[in-house]
Amino acid sequence: MSAASGLVGPRAAAIAVALLLLLTLPVWIVNAYYVNIASQILFFAVFALALNVLVGYGGLTSLGHAGLFAMAGYTAALLLGRGHGHLVADLAALAVTVLTAAIYAVLSLRATGIGFLMITLAIGQILWGIAYRWASLTNGDNGINVATRPAPFGLSLSGADGFYYLCLAVFLACVVTMAVVVRSPFGASLRGTRDQERRMSALGYNVWLIRFFAFLLSGFWSGVAGLLFLYYNQFISPQVVALTTSAEALLMVIAGGTATLLGPIVGAAIVVIMKNVVSAYIVRWNMVLGIIFILIISFMPDGLVPGTARFWAWARHRLRHGKPKPQAVETAAPAATKEGGA
Repeated sequence: MSAASGLVGPRAAAIAVALLLLLTLPVWIVNAYYVNIASQILFFAVFALALNVLVGYGGLTSLGHAGLFAMAGYTAALLLGRGHGHLVADLAALAVTVLTAAIYAVLSLRATGIGFLMITLAIGQILWGIAYRWASLTNGDNGINVATRPAPFGLSLSGADGFYYLCLAVFLACVVTMAVVVRSPFGASLRGTRDQERRMSALGYNVWLIRFFAFLLSGFWSGVAGLLFLYYNQFISPQVVALTTSAEALLMVIAGGTATLLGPIVGAAIVVIMKNVVSAYIVRWNMVLGIIFILIISFMPDGLVPGTARFWAWARHRLRHGKPKPQAVETAAPAATKEGGA
């Protein structure tokens, strides 16, 4: 019992401190620019957590999730442009995104590994082509502007602080949902399909259906992140659907650590900070990001969060027990020597 409380105590304290910092962030960061950066980190963390459902827990690497991310944004922007309210536009956008995720799943779950990756990449590129070429609907490369942000319960989201708290509420809801799903029987079965697909089938589990529902969950939260992106920029264009967006999301998941809740969040923070803060001081920030990614993969192949946890566990063990002393090994005398002595 004491050992369990010793493990839970520091973790609960760390979560409490993190929540306090997040809730008070606009107070101790007075610059609206950096509050907006924090908002970006939060909704890209939601996007990375959504992708992590497939990559980390399902073992299915997708390079087409930008299509789901942008589908919600484009649907909402088109409906708002036709005079519909924010609630109708947002609900319809999420419904269309989940439906698109179902189409993704039906087409891509025919394969696994490289085949799955290539199918999702192809579907993502098709959606990019539609957004870029169907100018009569999407306005092509000029994109679509959104005049206003929603005002839930009469609360204004036009300022940096108000929008940050919206992103924080959605982010916390996403983290709680992911934590519940991961610890549920469905989460255990999803990890089972990742590790032992044939054994799960032999035990009577419908592997395809488990992965299908995981795709729907991933698509829903990708759509939520896409809506936040739309309202943050009040603009969407085909660049959002491009392969770069999918690759950045995948980089967030892998760099931070797959199959963890904290990993995609840390990865999202690294990528967003590199794009928006470091790029102001370093022209070739892409090269710096690439070097960071190579170092993480080289020295912490499982990701930054699991690698750091292992390093601190090793460091604590060394500090407590010190370097083990080499034991003396007795060497048996050769038989000839013994016989000679005799």
